[in-house]
Amino acid sequence: MSQCKDIWVIIEQAEVGGRSVVKGVSLEALSAARSLANQSGGRVVAVVLCGEAGSIEKSLGGCGADQLRIVTHPSLTDYNPLAFRRGLEALITLSPPFALIMGATNHGKELLPAIATAMNCGCVTDCISMEYSDGGLVVQRPVYSGKAVATLRFAKAPPFFITIRPNLFRGNNEDGGQVEISQEVLDLPDMEPRLKFVERNMESGKRDITEARVVVSGGMGMQGPENFPLLEVLAEVVEGAVGASRPVVDEGWRPYSNQVGQTGRTVSPNLYIACGISGAVQHLAGMSSSQCIVAINKDENAPIFDVADFGIVGDALEIIPVLTEEIRKVTQS
Repeated sequence: MSQCKDIWVIIEQAEVGGRSVVKGVSLEALSAARSLANQSGGRVVAVVLCGEAGSIEKSLGGCGADQLRIVTHPSLTDYNPLAFRRGLEALITLSPPFALIMGATNHGKELLPAIATAMNCGCVTDCISMEYSDGGLVVQRPVYSGKAVATLRFAKAPPFFITIRPNLFRGNNEDGGQVEISQEVLDLPDMEPRLKFVERNMESGKRDITEARVVVSGGMGMQGPENFPLLEVLAEVVEGAVGASRPVVDEGWRPYSNQVGQTGRTVSPNLYIACGISGAVQHLAGMSSSQCIVAINKDENAPIFDVADFGIVGDALEIIPVLTEEIRKVTQS
């Protein structure tokens, strides 16, 4: 069994305005790791895998980590699941940590379970809480489309692999301590991944709905793609992102990256505004953990009102412009 109490947080970066920035969910993972390390007496190590060392230390200054470990290799310039997996496996084999934490992003849900399986270790995804207990780890995650929460204890020895649900582990990462910075070149002889990065296509200027603190979603009650600019204006006013129900995506009104639900993406924002969404159980599975839910629907018996904190009965196309204007008055006053 590994005696090391280090908790590694695998840092993800995103391209914003032509430069790399640390994803918000990675900062949340650092906050969760800091809380866990305070219980276990371990250290928090922020691990950055990249092609070459840059100025990542500026983005992670005062992040709550005890150590910033920058690991470089040419094959790690762009995300490649095979290269990242092999690189992390090499690091873990040299000095196994107590736990590895990553956001429940597309990369996190792909990478950590694959490494855990290869190393015959325990892995729990989409965690909403974690606690150090008697030298082990107890975590919680939603099950049955969010209708229940499972409490799980890792049965195998460390390292433990965990992905966390975004927007649930926000905290003050400013710990005031010194961060030790180390840089190392990863030794991966004969590294020729079977997958090669070709290109990245991203929607410019769009917020990731899984990390947004406010999500404004539209359903079939929006009546057509020509009406979704109403949601985009509202999202801009509240500094949020635009989501959509599955029928909307199936109709081609919005891209799949906007889909909220069991077969789409799970969101946990501070505020979720559901516009013209009936509230099918598959949709509720992707947004029921939102802190505050506002529903707008002309059907007063729509299931969405059963989970909403505030409900407005009426035509979303008439209510959204009025709501947008009223919020704009408040925010600009």
